[in-house]
Amino acid sequence: MKVTESTEAVQLDPEAPANAAVIWLHGLGADGKDFVPLVPELRLPASISARFVFPHAPVRPITINGGMPMRGWYDIVSLTRSDQQDETGIRASAAIVQALIECEVAAGVPRKRIVLAGFSQGGAIALHTGLRQAEPLAGILALSTYLPLHTHIFSELTPAGRTTPILMCHGLYDNVLPLSLGSSSRDGLRQLGCQVEWRDYPMQHQVCAEEIAEISTWLQARLA
Repeated sequence: MKVTESTEAVQLDPEAPANAAVIWLHGLGADGKDFVPLVPELRLPASISARFVFPHAPVRPITINGGMPMRGWYDIVSLTRSDQQDETGIRASAAIVQALIECEVAAGVPRKRIVLAGFSQGGAIALHTGLRQAEPLAGILALSTYLPLHTHIFSELTPAGRTTPILMCHGLYDNVLPLSLGSSSRDGLRQLGCQVEWRDYPMQHQVCAEEIAEISTWLQARLA
């Protein structure tokens, strides 16, 4: 694959014209390079000629980390106070992702062949954005994460978002975003009729080999 990097993203283009796209968002404090090495490990078949886009989050002060500036999709004041979520930052980052979706559509990739993926904060933005689409995407991959602005989803979930396949994965021993944050988001989405598959693994806030294999199988089913 051809790798190009800009100030906005790292992009991996297939040798053949792209017939699918995966927009993959990193976690807090990382950047778009974080998950690039995972792509070869997915071992996707040649029939899935997917472009991978790994955007860089903006640099911003993060309150929970003492106000230290780092790449983040939104500020975090508290992981236990749902009334202190950074709605402005979340919606601004969702707009960034929406622009990336529109860019792929303009390049000829149908929405039904675009996957939104993300880890931790990135997964939160993938869920937030994917559930509010006017037309269904191929899927939403949400790793070690939760649904932000969960009280808004009752009025903002679209029919397309409800029918978009979701795979949520979480570590049983996650010491950053507790398992309960992910499982409660899963349960809430299922109650709303969303199509959520769930996998958990004996790991902390990370990605493991078994999970990568599961992601590959899921992506192949979505993009076959």
